[in-house]
Amino acid sequence: MLLSIWFNLINYLENHQGTCLIKNVTGHECPGCGLQRAFVELLKGNFAESISIHPGLIPLILLVLLGILQLIFKWRKGGKALVVATIVVISIFLINFTLKSI
Repeated sequence: MLLSIWFNLINYLENHQGTCLIKNVTGHECPGCGLQRAFVELLKGNFAESISIHPGLIPLILLVLLGILQLIFKWRKGGKALVVATIVVISIFLINFTLKSI
């Protein structure tokens, strides 16, 4: 039953992906373009495909998890770790965006 729900979720996400407003207006991809497709591939277990579509997705997920854990446990240096992790994730997004634009 859980497997059926999982596959239905993946199927739903594949068939109901939103479009990028920036890409529709300008014709150029934004730094977040590809995140939905990468997320679907990650749910399917296709890690290499997910990373090739958008390498910033997994670090972004880890950043969100770190933020949630920081809210729960309130580590003494957790705020600094979040700042560093955010800079790393933004850098990955911008490098990916720059490489796709070339």
